[in-house]
Amino acid sequence: QVQLQESGPGLVKPSQTLSLTCTVSGGSITIDPYYWAWLRQPPGKAREWIGHIGYAGNTNIRPSLKSRTSISRDTSKNQFSLQLSSVTPEDTAVYYCARGNFGTSDAHLYTSWGQGIQVTVSS
Repeated sequence: QVQLQESGPGLVKPSQTLSLTCTVSGGSITIDPYYWAWLRQPPGKAREWIGHIGYAGNTNIRPSLKSRTSISRDTSKNQFSLQLSSVTPEDTAVYYCARGNFGTSDAHLYTSWGQGIQVTVSS
């Protein structure tokens, strides 16, 4: 059974870059047909898709975040990562990594999830 675990700092200052890593166990991130996503849930708001990286390494990013978001992977460590630059307090959220069978922006279609990590943007 696949397991996902987010890691990274819980506090980031405004204008800095938020960097998170998802470590995957129980399954390779290079196996067809899986897609590996980052999502977040700001306080009082719905969970939203940030972007994903596919088994072949292709990425797709939410258009509104595309200019400051990067998703990458390290296949030797079976990890994938999120970098979100120029953060503001509006980026405060619980961040999740997840796996799905489709490259989709629909959060409901991701079937395996990490526990989530709270990231607060504050000076």
